[in-house]
Amino acid sequence: MSDRQRLDKVLSNFGFGSRKEIKSAVKTGLVTIDGIIAKDSATYVDPNVNVIEMNGERLNYRKYIYLMMNKPKGVISATTDTRQKTVFDILPEEYKCFDLFPAGRLDIDTEGLVLMTNDGQLAHEILSPKKHVTKKYYAHVLGRVDDSDIEAFEKGVILDDGYKTLPAQLEIIKSGEISEIKLSIVEGKFHQVKRMFEAVNKKVIYLKRLTMGRLELDETLALGECKELCEEDIALLKASVQKN
Repeated sequence: MSDRQRLDKVLSNFGFGSRKEIKSAVKTGLVTIDGIIAKDSATYVDPNVNVIEMNGERLNYRKYIYLMMNKPKGVISATTDTRQKTVFDILPEEYKCFDLFPAGRLDIDTEGLVLMTNDGQLAHEILSPKKHVTKKYYAHVLGRVDDSDIEAFEKGVILDDGYKTLPAQLEIIKSGEISEIKLSIVEGKFHQVKRMFEAVNKKVIYLKRLTMGRLELDETLALGECKELCEEDIALLKASVQKN
């Protein structure tokens, strides 16, 4: 499928400079299309087909960008905010030229996997309640988590607003005054994991998202770091929504 766009738009979108800077670069012969010096910055090209270079640097065109971020505490899942630091603020500079947004939210005090993308359709499907895409979390819980909580979560618990959650899978790693657990849910209600434990008279004191569908957080990513997904990871992500 053709994806013809103006040369200056393509290059500026991929961080090669402003439209004005690219126009100047074209005039001085620094931009080539398939090895031929470009004459006009308004020339239409298909970046999926044409080999575009600026000052010897080849454009690695991707229509959609998919980034995995290990979100730290103190950062909100938004693109802009006047008071708080956002996930967009901590993106590497090379990705800030794209219109990326977080597919779903993590609370400001929750760590872990956030998907940043400009693929609106995939983001919509991941977040759609109809798709039931599983999200797995690791948590420290104040209070002794036991088999009765596993049973309650399997049946669904009543949240503080009267909503009954869909069945969730609770795995106990350690039970004690502070318990360690993993929880898999298929919804994304506001503060859902915390509210589910409040429904059984316990309190989440640390929370980290581990997976979205079949995509798992790369544990080698330090807090605040991100990486572009490889084709295999993108396929896993898309398979998560296609199963329904």
